[in-house]
Amino acid sequence: MKNFLIICLFLFVILPANAGMLLTGEVEYTTDSAREELVKSKPQKPDEKFISIYIKDENYSENISALLKGSVELKDRTLALFSDNSYAVMYHNDQFHVFYYSSAGELTHTEVKDGIDYPYKSYKYDIRGKLVNMGLRVSKAETYIFSPNGKLLAHWVKENGYDENGNVIMKRKYLE
Repeated sequence: MKNFLIICLFLFVILPANAGMLLTGEVEYTTDSAREELVKSKPQKPDEKFISIYIKDENYSENISALLKGSVELKDRTLALFSDNSYAVMYHNDQFHVFYYSSAGELTHTEVKDGIDYPYKSYKYDIRGKLVNMGLRVSKAETYIFSPNGKLLAHWVKENGYDENGNVIMKRKYLE
């Protein structure tokens, strides 16, 4: 009984001190391990009925106006503008889907994410449901993008996009 009391006392003293400790770790990927991770678990393509809801951007005027002013965060959605004047919309109430629109507000692609915490996988489809590319978002600064057949399109690290040989093939604006 004495040993039991000593153990209980020990646990009451030690556990509160360690209860707030958070263990974290980073997952590191190589091009091959990122490719393998993406190819092994492709999600089902988006449902046509679901896609039909977003075929035209119902907030086109407001989105274009915000983007022209440099705003990307609106009360219910996040926007991204691309160099070809197309843009993307992610609604805060559904962060597992991203909708890509032409400069005229017509849906061109849909992206499906398997999570919102790093690392997560994403799969981009055209409006007919054909897989266009696959991505593994390792962190805010690092993303692997592959073609449907597993060819590396780009390995993004901050502002640089690299090919399989480590050559810079694209640049982007990266914000910390």
